[in-house]
Amino acid sequence: MLPAFVMVLLVGAGAAWRALSGRRVERAYRAAHAIGEAGVVVGAEPFTLEGSSGRALLLLHGSGDTPQTLRYLGERLSAAGYTVHAELLPGHGRSPREFTQVSAQRYLVASRQALETLRARAPWVGVVGLSMGGALAVQLAAECPEVRVLVLLAPYLTPPPSVQWVTRLAPVWGLVQPQMAGRGERSVHDPVARDAGHAYGTFPPRALRALIETAAAARAALPRVTAPTLVINSRDDNRIPPALADTATTSMHAPVERHWVEGCGHVITVDYCRGTVAELVLDFLARHAT
Repeated sequence: MLPAFVMVLLVGAGAAWRALSGRRVERAYRAAHAIGEAGVVVGAEPFTLEGSSGRALLLLHGSGDTPQTLRYLGERLSAAGYTVHAELLPGHGRSPREFTQVSAQRYLVASRQALETLRARAPWVGVVGLSMGGALAVQLAAECPEVRVLVLLAPYLTPPPSVQWVTRLAPVWGLVQPQMAGRGERSVHDPVARDAGHAYGTFPPRALRALIETAAAARAALPRVTAPTLVINSRDDNRIPPALADTATTSMHAPVERHWVEGCGHVITVDYCRGTVAELVLDFLARHAT
């Protein structure tokens, strides 16, 4: 009887601590971010910028982040004539509680729907993905021949072993800790850009699993991509070691153009190198958007 009673107490204490931690994370995020219409954080909304060239690009953000990370690049692309749509993925830009309900399938379905909407507006479409958005972009390009170009910015295709182990152990630590600190402070070196972000900064077990599953699906899809592909990574990326980044796309049969930037972290579209990244993307598109 005593061991069973102790077990019940431990489980109850763990559940109480989990609930308390979850409320603490929720309060901290809401205190730092204004909530707008439909429960979406102000500044984290999906956005569409009209272009004049008849060509359109779908932009997909990373896990735990929002379209805000793609705003600068989107404006540069729109100024060059492209119609741009940056989708807000399910469970993102709202609250840490909603981030606990995400899945790889929900991400992919939302990305497909956004691409189909864009294809209805323009005869020429391409996909640009940042981090996990890159893994989603690979899957779209593999299954949709109408995708004319693929741009992968710090694509999250091969999770480091440490992330895989944390994900495997999630059923254990998730019993008492609903969110694990993302430790993403080094993802953006520029302090102004870092403070302007709307990232959650924490990862619940389901979000980690969704990230791992999305990356795995993208790796399996890489050989089926036929569109010309641009890959840009940072040598100072805190999420993806250069050795993993260098080999992540070796299974692709499509023509791949690779570039490295320096002096910035994982979120290369908002960090110090954002101008260089935008120029590389625009140059690539100028040569392939025919």
